Amino acid sequence: MKSLVTLLTSGLVLISSSAFSASSSGLQNNYNENAVIRAISSDIQPTEPAARSESVPRGDITLDPGLVASAALVIDQQSGAILFEKNPDAAQPIASITKLMTAIVVLDAALSLDEILVVTHVDAALARPTHSKLKVGARLTRAELLRLMLMASENRAAATLARSYPGGVEHFVRRMNEAALSLGLFSTRFADPTGLNIGNVSTARELTQLVRRAYHYDAIRTYSTTTEYSAPIGRARRAVFHNTNRLTRNEDWTIGLSKTGFITASGQCLVLQAAVAGRPLVMVILDSWGKGGRIDDALKLRRWLEQRSDRVVVAGLSF
Repeated sequence: MKSLVTLLTSGLVLISSSAFSASSSGLQNNYNENAVIRAISSDIQPTEPAARSESVPRGDITLDPGLVASAALVIDQQSGAILFEKNPDAAQPIASITKLMTAIVVLDAALSLDEILVVTHVDAALARPTHSKLKVGARLTRAELLRLMLMASENRAAATLARSYPGGVEHFVRRMNEAALSLGLFSTRFADPTGLNIGNVSTARELTQLVRRAYHYDAIRTYSTTTEYSAPIGRARRAVFHNTNRLTRNEDWTIGLSKTGFITASGQCLVLQAAVAGRPLVMVILDSWGKGGRIDDALKLRRWLEQRSDRVVVAGLSF
């Protein structure tokens, strides 16, 4: 089936028809998510599957919002109804979107968030070849590491959290995959806790379910939308970290959860929960590229949805 585009905003549905398997693993090149994108652009309770509705085009409605991303999906957060789809079942590397599951596994273990953890050479090695502000020897609470991992996509923070998990990194990654299966994410696989390994794969459809699950955690909502945070980085120094999603600093957006991702194999990725036209939505954008990339795609999707909020066709009924 060719590309499926579905729209439902305040009750609107438009459906047209659709459908990389990433199997290899291994660390990607020397890429820190923000640094690389700036260089390129000069800058588990299983959930029910998303509902499908019948719809037809109306008048001069443009069905394609002009996304650069190779895959995308927008759903109503509460009902799961699909609002927009583009290649939603294409499995591909998801880069640091992986860190949402890393956070879920850490929080489900109910480990003390006040416990001080120390960044080690082992953690630095797991996060290679990316750059990190966190120095070997830096001491941070588990809560601080979670915040930096989610807001600033800090790879050493993710590695430290996994290494300090009972049983270590290997057991941690196993638990990530068990959690995915428990959520019914059968096309999702995890190979490491950072997202640097191209063996971390999923689909846009399954990531909407991961976001819906992650949204139940207060810490994930709070930490992933923190715009900036000052944290100790070692050697008696502190540094300010910024959110990798600049939309969290945009007053025109009401964002309840956010995570970005980037490695060469994944392109620019973005998942978020946000209110659009007064409606809570989950948006997934995968494999975008170029100067505007995922942010431009998010803006296009929002405008596209808002423009159609007053035109509704649901299961053949017009409103």
